[in-house]
Amino acid sequence: MTDAAEATSKLLDVEAVRARFGALDRPLAFFDGPGGTQCPDEVIEAIADYLRRDNANIGAPYDTSVRTTALVEAAHGRAAAFLGCEPGEVAFGPSMTALNFLLTRAFARELAAGDEVLVTRLDHDANVAPWLELERDLGIVVRYADVTDELALDYDDLEGKLSERTRVVAFPAAANSVGTRPDVARVVELAHEAGALAWVDAVHYGPHGPIDVSSFGCDVLVCSPYKFFGPHMGMAFGREELLRSWRPYKVRPATDEPVGRRFELGTSQHELLAGFVAAVDYVNALGWDAIVDHETSLGQRFLDGLPDGVTLHGLPTMEGRVPTFCFSVPEHTAQSVAEHLAARDIAVWWGNYYALETMRRIGLDEDDGAVRAGIVHYNTEAEVDRLLAGLGELV
Repeated sequence: MTDAAEATSKLLDVEAVRARFGALDRPLAFFDGPGGTQCPDEVIEAIADYLRRDNANIGAPYDTSVRTTALVEAAHGRAAAFLGCEPGEVAFGPSMTALNFLLTRAFARELAAGDEVLVTRLDHDANVAPWLELERDLGIVVRYADVTDELALDYDDLEGKLSERTRVVAFPAAANSVGTRPDVARVVELAHEAGALAWVDAVHYGPHGPIDVSSFGCDVLVCSPYKFFGPHMGMAFGREELLRSWRPYKVRPATDEPVGRRFELGTSQHELLAGFVAAVDYVNALGWDAIVDHETSLGQRFLDGLPDGVTLHGLPTMEGRVPTFCFSVPEHTAQSVAEHLAARDIAVWWGNYYALETMRRIGLDEDDGAVRAGIVHYNTEAEVDRLLAGLGELV
């Protein structure tokens, strides 16, 4: 590690961070963050405390309902601050996938046969499948922007596939499979120049850096709090004027204001909103600078120490990526590598991670796929070294 990396990594007291996670008090090294991060104890306690003290539905005059109503407002406020938007532009739901299907269906009322949606070969299927189903239902056309051999987004290919029929450009802020972090503002600009909406999947980017939809300039953004140390749920942003232009699928008595609430179906998961508020407060207490510097240092440590013979799929440096790494070990299936590491108390994923087009582009078997190791801020240098040593045993 360079002196600069050592200096910046010290901005985060990782041992103090880990002391806030009861889940980390075990031998298992968690490199499975791309599939869902661990929760700090304060998030767990907030969920339990809500169910113990305040469990109610909103809108009644008694105290638990009044506090629940206040919690709902607080959650939308925290989400707005986290995303860089107005509270009324936020919607919560059971998952990003569920919200994305709901939002795409509302927008689909404006689509016609022959309209085009441009996705990328870096996308998680939750930002592809909703459009493919509309292709089947309405006769729209789904096209794919390609990637380079190093699995960076090919901006020239994307621009070349835009046309006067393009209605949406759907793309990830970071690829959950190979870690690529596209230039969000650049893609948004290209989309808008073509008269299309910019539809961002920020699920995987969520734990790795600040989201600011104002600076992004995007029209829709979806993400998942359980990927940034919160509970299992989904969250979406939509520009107010855009959301107002859509007729949502909802029950008639449900509120129409603020406009984002039109896309929240049924009773919210109030206890999970309490956990979400605690998760955002936790991230804010650490600060993004410390998180990013620590993760970058650990990511570079992984890349520098990757054993000869292990094939990395993706960018070979920390430039333009988050610390999520996709790799293969020759003469070993991805499943067998994951099992080898699990036997050594190292948690990684194997498979396709719902990134079907990425696996096809790499040329890997879609079922076995590759091994994926994801670093987040509560990981340590010693854990990275254990991971590298476990891989070294195979080559």
